[in-house]
Amino acid sequence: MADGDGVIGVVIVDDHRMFAESLARLLSDEEGIAILGVAGTGAEAVELAARVRPRVVLMDYELPDQDGVTVTVEIRAQNPQIMVVMLTGHSDERLMLEAIDAGCSGFLTKDKAAAEVADAVRSAAAGEALVSPELLDRLLPQLDRRNRSLGEDLSDREREILVLLARGWTNKAIATELFLSVNTVRNHVQSVLNKLRSHSKLEAVTTAVREGIIEYPRSA
Repeated sequence: MADGDGVIGVVIVDDHRMFAESLARLLSDEEGIAILGVAGTGAEAVELAARVRPRVVLMDYELPDQDGVTVTVEIRAQNPQIMVVMLTGHSDERLMLEAIDAGCSGFLTKDKAAAEVADAVRSAAAGEALVSPELLDRLLPQLDRRNRSLGEDLSDREREILVLLARGWTNKAIATELFLSVNTVRNHVQSVLNKLRSHSKLEAVTTAVREGIIEYPRSA
């Protein structure tokens, strides 16, 4: 997933070989990122991810044998610490909701992939949500509520931070708002992830909204 030098291992899944190889070349030139393989089908992606254990998978939604959401579920069932970024050709909110449900860290549109892919990989590897606050504002209210007991051990401060994460705020912005150090906020966020059995901020926010842990906050 990442070697002893902190290198981020990446797998690219896309049946358009030229596009996949273009992303691979771009990322190969980036310090701290290593391409571990390229897959053209969902079956290949599941096998490759199990074998090379990447930290980040760049996943095309439209694959010849199955859709990227289904493949994401299979990959994360094997290893939930793998962060999946969905590559999309258009902004379909139903697709995005399905991707969030599957555990994706966010989305990268193909028209912006060349310019943003390196930052997207690094952010996903760090557990950041690759979703704009505006898109979160549209998507989170559409999640079904489940109201289970998960998250009952969250502190008031952790719930407060969860609400701000659901607005798309960064650790630095939260620290400024709450008069805390960034390191303190980072520790609170990690505690939230642990208690919600999540591996990324987006997964934690999604879980919190679906389980009724927090009321969905309109962006401020």
